[in-house]
Amino acid sequence: MTKLFNWFFLKFSFYCTVLLIFSFQPGVLQAETVETEEWQIEADKLLRFENPKSIIAEGNVVLTKIQILPPKKETKTKDTSGWAFLLEEDEDIVVDEVVKQEDVLDTEPRLVTAVTIKADWIAYDVEHNSIKAKGNVSIDSDTDQLFASEGSLDLNNETGSFKEATILRDKLDLHLEGDVITKTGERTYQIENGWVVTCKVEGDNTPPWSFAASETNVTQGGYAVMKHATFRIKDVPVLYSPWLMVPVGNERKTGLLFPEISSSERNGFGFNLPLFINLSDSSDVTLYPEYLANRGFMPGIEYRYVLGEQKKGAFMATYLKDSLSDPSETAYWNDTDYTHTNDDRYWIRGKVDHDFDNNVVTRTDLDIVSDRDYLTEFNTGLTGFQQSNAKFQDAFGRSFQNKTSDERRNSMKVLKSWDGMALEGVFLGINDVREDKDDPTPLWKLPGLDFTGSQSIGESDFTVDWDADYVNYYREDGIGGHRIDLHPRLSAPLPLGPYLEARAEAGVRDTFYNIQTFGTGEWDQDDTQNRLLGDFNTEIGTTFLRDFDLDIEGETEGITHNFRPYVKYDYLTDTDQEDLPDFDSVDQKDHKNKITYGLNNFFNLFGVDNEGDDTDRDYGHLKISQSFDLRNEESDTPFSAVNVNFRWNPTEQSKLIYKTDYGVYDDDGFTSHTVEANYENSRGDSANLDYRYADDGDTHEINAALRAQLFDTVFAAYSIEHSLSEERIISQNISLRYQPACWSIELRSQYIPGDHIISVLFNLANIGSPIALNM
Repeated sequence: MTKLFNWFFLKFSFYCTVLLIFSFQPGVLQAETVETEEWQIEADKLLRFENPKSIIAEGNVVLTKIQILPPKKETKTKDTSGWAFLLEEDEDIVVDEVVKQEDVLDTEPRLVTAVTIKADWIAYDVEHNSIKAKGNVSIDSDTDQLFASEGSLDLNNETGSFKEATILRDKLDLHLEGDVITKTGERTYQIENGWVVTCKVEGDNTPPWSFAASETNVTQGGYAVMKHATFRIKDVPVLYSPWLMVPVGNERKTGLLFPEISSSERNGFGFNLPLFINLSDSSDVTLYPEYLANRGFMPGIEYRYVLGEQKKGAFMATYLKDSLSDPSETAYWNDTDYTHTNDDRYWIRGKVDHDFDNNVVTRTDLDIVSDRDYLTEFNTGLTGFQQSNAKFQDAFGRSFQNKTSDERRNSMKVLKSWDGMALEGVFLGINDVREDKDDPTPLWKLPGLDFTGSQSIGESDFTVDWDADYVNYYREDGIGGHRIDLHPRLSAPLPLGPYLEARAEAGVRDTFYNIQTFGTGEWDQDDTQNRLLGDFNTEIGTTFLRDFDLDIEGETEGITHNFRPYVKYDYLTDTDQEDLPDFDSVDQKDHKNKITYGLNNFFNLFGVDNEGDDTDRDYGHLKISQSFDLRNEESDTPFSAVNVNFRWNPTEQSKLIYKTDYGVYDDDGFTSHTVEANYENSRGDSANLDYRYADDGDTHEINAALRAQLFDTVFAAYSIEHSLSEERIISQNISLRYQPACWSIELRSQYIPGDHIISVLFNLANIGSPIALNM
């Protein structure tokens, strides 16, 4: 009995001992999940300790932070229409807006994943809310991704330190690497022995370019501030700076832009280092301190603002105290055909668009240049005519006048429109840079008003059209004054049958003048004049339409031919106008009594696309017309030249236009030719040709431009302006750009009479904001 009792006692003691031992060991949970107040932990194996309170996770560890957000708020996307790119801001801006009653809102709170941490091993201190991680560490937030071999992180303020770390930021493709990266804030870092590049780098590939430094601090403001920095190409250092600041945020920052370096036979060495100044979210200034060794200092400034899609403006100005324009520089004048005599040289330009409520639109254009040679001589470069003209064309949809124009228009227009009516006011000033400034000087409009409209009369077929114009013409020297021009017209269709299209219009034109003299101007007639004209015109035509099937593969099935012959009659009364001034096309209206006849041909391609939808595309036209003059004084040569207007669109990306006039009498022949050819494909290759000829002896020129992608990373461009009448090249430009991933370098060569300019431009992709550099 005693032996049996001892046996049971030993057995009981053994089980109690085992139970006691395991009661002091951590729990083992296989492939389970543990949740805290903020975090959820998943792993192949979890060990939970109570003192201190902590969790050890091993194998495929995933630590997730869940946030509860309030119900989603209704938002609206505001389109910035191209100016987002110009101002280097986000394409879409989300703005709060009052929600209509019928809109359905999400009233339930939302659960979102704020941060995801992964590693092979993680120790989570629950009490201090911190972790230590090893092996394939990654942290993924809404803005950044971090990869490291090991690290520690305080989850309360999201700070920590990581070894052999890499950071990727979605905005601007930011890429940071370092031996040790310390996360000092939500979006701030300190990097030891690392590099920065705003470019995607695949795998372990060497970045095409980078900024390396012994110490780097990424600030909350979006800058990477570096000590002992080097700029590297393919990991080869090419530039050193003891201090460097690189923008790494998606907001515009104040600082230096990349320089432009140039060399010219006439200008000498040139250097331009722009300084960008961010004034606010909607305005900025860029300074262009350009230096030309043979000419002097040529500062420039650019100011831009945007308040809305059609509430924007931009102004630029450049100035040069030109050493070469001194009369003693005989070589300069002998090598060129320039005629200016001033050494204070400048160009001020700008445009403003501002639309108001109630269909009121304003457009302002500023273009003031010091002399007629400036825009030809300073055609290229960051502040040259080409780049300025392209920049304003892209931003405002309208460019400046040709650089050779001697009367440069400066205007402010205000337009108010109603149904079928429009009132336009304009102030127009002329920057006169003609070589010969003899009287009269150009006319200014101070102001001009034009009221036009078209209204139907009740339920009838009659229509009333009108054009009422007032202008106050001013000039420094010559004849100006006030003019009122009233031109009402009544028109109606003519019932000539179901197959004829006919319409007639009759009008009265009354013009009043109050003539003034300015400066040296002289006028020996009455100061008040009046002219009364009557006009009548009618047109009769018919339209033939036919479809032709085409046996070709693809979306095109056939072509539609629209053929319209017509006859038109124009009459304008013969009135003595010798006592009237000649300001513009409204004045000095010649007696008209002529018949015009022509043939219009229009072509359209039709078919079915891959999705089964009908397609229709303009394929071109051919228009031929001629006039017969019924006036007695033209009885010997009543026929006008035959006018031909041809346009062909072989593809949606190309077109060819040809216009000509051919005189029908013995010695006339062709009196004018115009050829325009354009092609552009989806990858940016383009070709443009412009040829013009007129028998006036002054117009005979050819202009051409080519742009092509030679290889995947090599682009070339060529342009030429050639005056055939003067037998000389006005300008010739060649550029070659090498653009691999994330950076580009462009070499430009420009020829103008007497000079050859070579410039180099360097650009880093996604460095939309400037770089501040202290040497």
